[in-house]
Amino acid sequence: MSLDKATVASIATLARLRVPEDRLEPMVADLNAILGFVEQLNQVDTDGVEPLASVTGHSLPQREDAVTDGGYPDRVTANAPDGGNGFYAVPKVVE
Repeated sequence: MSLDKATVASIATLARLRVPEDRLEPMVADLNAILGFVEQLNQVDTDGVEPLASVTGHSLPQREDAVTDGGYPDRVTANAPDGGNGFYAVPKVVE
């Protein structure tokens, strides 16, 4: 498949891109190079190859969902300008 200047201009219009006339010819070359690469991929023999959901073929190891840190709210809120009892005090934003 090969694109021409008019087709690239039409594609640019559909994509809502403003492409100056002097940039159309280089864009034609770039898009034709991309399409040439994609056509090369069509030549790969994929008969008998099942689609993959994962390249590893197995799921990730699961870990127990447990709290491993914390329990010191006074240290966490120590740098807060207005905090106490383990909470941050923030200005009211809804009236």
